[in-house]
Parts: sequence; structure tokens; C-alpha cells
Amino acid sequence: MQWKLEREEGYFKIFDENKNIAGYFDPSYGDIFPEHKISEIIEEMHKKHEKILGGFLMVPMIKFEVFNDQEIGLDYLQRRIDDVKDRISKWKDFILNQKSSDHKIQVSHTDTDMLSITFPIHFNAPVSLEKKLLLAELEISLNSLHEKGLL
Repeated sequence: MQWKLEREEGYFKIFDENKNIAGYFDPSYGDIFPEHKISEIIEEMHKKHEKILGGFLMVPMIKFEVFNDQEIGLDYLQRRIDDVKDRISKWKDFILNQKSSDHKIQVSHTDTDMLSITFPIHFNAPVSLEKKLLLAELEISLNSLHEKGLL
């Protein structure tokens, strides 16, 4: 699978090979002072290709396909609930296999019929704030999620 990163302010949008948004990566920039200059300091960090140790990956978790203001049938609802339960089970297995249970699940900011999951990504060594290098590190997680049918 081919992935692409596009920076937008302090975070990156992640696109799949079909140019669909697959998620977001929010780098951990560390403690930034003074706080009122965060945007300027982050911009300077990118210009200097400073190194980071990781960040947070946010990806779609579950699309319910029932909260769309349209009438649905009971059989359809049952199938959707069964599909959602299967997907939750896959995500649970994935999270348990990660060595961190530190994750957040919330309603997607772009689709109220979807839940997204955010979890930390820790690099083995500091990585420069360059799209190509960041993507090389993120591809490991993205490909794993894709192979498990979660992305």
C-alpha cells in the first residue's frame, strides 16, 4: 500500500493510494514555551527538520452506517450491529497486541456516524520532521492496520 503525508499546520493528513484520507498524524513536539508562540515555534521546527520521538495516530475505527436520518429496517440494523461488533473485536485484538493500552476513542470530527481511535506512536529513534522520513516510520503501523483490515 502506498501512503502519502500532507502537512497542515502542526499535523499531517495521511492519504491512501486512492487519495482518500486514511487518518492523521500529530507529532509530539515536546514542551513548547512560550505558549503564545506555539505555531511559530512548530513552523521553525519543521523548517529546521528537528527530530521527534513519535506522536499520535488517529484513524477511523468504526463506521456505523445507521445514523444518517434515513429509515432503516430491523434486519439491516442487526447486520450493522453484528459488523460493528466484529470490527470492535478486531480493534481490541490489535490494541491488546500493542504494548500500550493508551488510546482514545471518540466520535469522528468529520463524520458523526463514525468513531475514530487515537493511539501513541513511539519511534525507535528520533526522526526528523521530514515527510519522507516520517512516512517511513508511520508505514509500519499503517501497513499493519491495513493488513488486519482495520484501515
